[in-house]
Amino acid sequence: MKINDHYNAYLASLLRGDRAFCANVVRQALAAGMPIKTLYSELFHTSLYQVGQLWQTNQISVAAEHLATATTESVMSQVVAPTLFSHDPIGRSMIVACIANEFHQIGGRMVADISETKGWDTYFMGANTPMVDLLNMIEKQRADVLALSIAVFFQPAHAQECNRRSAQVLPGPADLAGGTNVLLGRPGTQ
Repeated sequence: MKINDHYNAYLASLLRGDRAFCANVVRQALAAGMPIKTLYSELFHTSLYQVGQLWQTNQISVAAEHLATATTESVMSQVVAPTLFSHDPIGRSMIVACIANEFHQIGGRMVADISETKGWDTYFMGANTPMVDLLNMIEKQRADVLALSIAVFFQPAHAQECNRRSAQVLPGPADLAGGTNVLLGRPGTQ
């Protein structure tokens, strides 16, 4: 099965709300040797982007879009997660979080998962992380990298403030913010 075949089967079952079939498609892709990064970028991301387009053009409901996201997260947890932690640790850590009022967490989850496959220790905070709690976690974990997931960029000032305040708590980590609409970072980060 080629990526297009996996994609077409996954998207069709996703739109039907068939979680078991989605999980089977992913199992087949993994068994065929598809790398997790490819699975996430070319299957999950592309499928969910298409679902978002269908929602934006009123071809599916909000409920159908939420079901597609929840189904994908479930498949990520049930099928993919067991393979994430079999890699040698590299001794680096990363905090991944969505800023306050950002409820689209799946992109951040993908960053955390892919980083785990590269040996990183990740702390995935999920959606809508209050800034004070994020700052406390940065201070507690002393992570090497802070990755902020911002899918809907409706609060640029809030994202910039979070970036600024995180640098005050722990000036050492590189900051990476990403999502569909944003890529930020302090000077000198890569």
